[in-house]
Amino acid sequence: MNNSFLPISREDMRERGIEQLDFVFVTGDAYVDHPSFAHAVLARVLEARGYTVGILSQPDWKKDDSISALGEPRLAFLVSAGNMDSMVNHYTVSKKRRKTDAFSPGGVMGKRPDHAVVVYSNLIRRTYKKTPIIIGGIEASLRRLAHYDYWSDSLKRSVLLDSGADLISYGMGERSIVEIADALDAGIAVRDITFIKGTVYRTQDISGVYDAKILPSYEELRADKRKYAESFYIQYCNTDPFSAKPLIEPYPNKIFVVQNPPQPPLSMEEMDSVYGLPYQRTYHPSYEKEGGVPAIEEVKFSLISNRGCFGGCSFCALTFHQGRIVQTRSHESLLAEAKEFLKHKEFKGYIHDVGGPTANFRQPSCKKQIKSGVCPQKQCLFPKPCKNLQADHSDYVSLLRKLRSLPGVKKVFIRSGIRFDYLLADKNDTFFRELVKFHVSGQLKVAPEHVSDAVLEYMGKPPGSVYQKFVKKYNALNREYGKNQFLVPYLMSSHPGSTLKEAVELAEYLRDLGYMPEQVQDFYPTPSTISTCMYYTGLDPRTMKPVYVPVNPHEKAMQRALIQYRDPKNYELVKEALIRAGRTDLIGFDKKCLIPPRPIRHSRKAKR
Repeated sequence: MNNSFLPISREDMRERGIEQLDFVFVTGDAYVDHPSFAHAVLARVLEARGYTVGILSQPDWKKDDSISALGEPRLAFLVSAGNMDSMVNHYTVSKKRRKTDAFSPGGVMGKRPDHAVVVYSNLIRRTYKKTPIIIGGIEASLRRLAHYDYWSDSLKRSVLLDSGADLISYGMGERSIVEIADALDAGIAVRDITFIKGTVYRTQDISGVYDAKILPSYEELRADKRKYAESFYIQYCNTDPFSAKPLIEPYPNKIFVVQNPPQPPLSMEEMDSVYGLPYQRTYHPSYEKEGGVPAIEEVKFSLISNRGCFGGCSFCALTFHQGRIVQTRSHESLLAEAKEFLKHKEFKGYIHDVGGPTANFRQPSCKKQIKSGVCPQKQCLFPKPCKNLQADHSDYVSLLRKLRSLPGVKKVFIRSGIRFDYLLADKNDTFFRELVKFHVSGQLKVAPEHVSDAVLEYMGKPPGSVYQKFVKKYNALNREYGKNQFLVPYLMSSHPGSTLKEAVELAEYLRDLGYMPEQVQDFYPTPSTISTCMYYTGLDPRTMKPVYVPVNPHEKAMQRALIQYRDPKNYELVKEALIRAGRTDLIGFDKKCLIPPRPIRHSRKAKR
């Protein structure tokens, strides 16, 4: 195995004595050889199995010959939009073009196309008519079946059909990509690779698909939003590798898109193996002249300790991508990686994060998940913690103590999300105490998302009283330890279920708290979440009951403005919102009021 970057040019191939690569990995990101970047992980996993892989990063999709920079691979092209969905990467929730791209050299925007998986795959197919194309990553994974596309406000087909690819490897992909590689290497035609878990394929013959669930057809989904909500919930309940059935989605002309069940979760030994591969842990040196790749800064001295999440937030797609079963790395693996930090000339003694999707999940939520998986139609924490939940932070506490004790480590921060309801469910408060005492860098970011119980229920989040209990204890512990550390709550406006009434309720909470957030996240309808299904259909797929959805841009602007009601620029929007909500009692000079009857205009003299 080579202890260097993977080849990115014909010259690199010649230096390694490679005439033809086994795989060419086309990615919308700059090449960063770090385990936080999916292209690096999958390429290194394949390399460890003896395959040669080249990275074709951000090819110019306007030039057909750009796809031939590394030649035709022996086995397949692997295609990913990158670590982020290309549309989310490019556009804000108001569909305005973002100015920078942290995953591109120098942070320059515009290095990848919209809907990158489709564009790159079509680019390949124009030049290489028969070479297998395997698509994956977050963009393909969450578009594997018919899905609502917010940016065009339409229901799109499976990305497998629009891209012209042969297979989707969905989810995290380490196992399925090796099984695909071995099948291709054994001479099996890509059209016959229909048996690998964690993949999606198309066919005109479903006679060999056993024990499958047939979803409503694409034509039915387009004609009836209720059918889409029903189909989505079937998919949602089939994301567990232990209980999931194959899913079949019919299309015109007797085409069927078949989703195989997910791959089983990785064992601790497999996780250690993946993260122990010879990553260079930085961006390719060819980007140095452009200022490097900004995204590396966030993860350079961070540790990924887990994957998967049983939190089940409605607006999160992790259930569809990483799954609900938590998988962890060993202490030994994480300590070995931390010791590598100590050798880095830029390391100042601060480990920036030890976590994952949810930092304080270091084990499956209950014992039965190891053999039986998660409950298809029940959540572990919502609407309240399950009686079988094992809320235990002892392993995480032990890990953090070991990391803190490493010579040369000054501080170990936790910046991934903390699930505060899980924290409170642990009867032993050792972790809570050590979190406050050792692991907060001035402020702790948490995600209550809202205060209205009606909205929180749609979000799949705990009631507001749970967050208040957390806040009370957090503040008490800070006083006990003589700390002056703050909470930074993430809040979301315009989520399905939120009317102006609930938005005003949130503004009143912030008034009483004496806090105005600098940033507000407006709900973003990204593919394959329960919340996006609500947004598109107006139905909660879990109950099939109607749900109010704020879709009008002006109303969404009012809900967002209410959270930042103190900003003078928001005065007119806040006033209109309060009038519409019948809450003119909040317009005045009383301390309970949000805004005065009219903007207070200061004279120039007064300003001076």
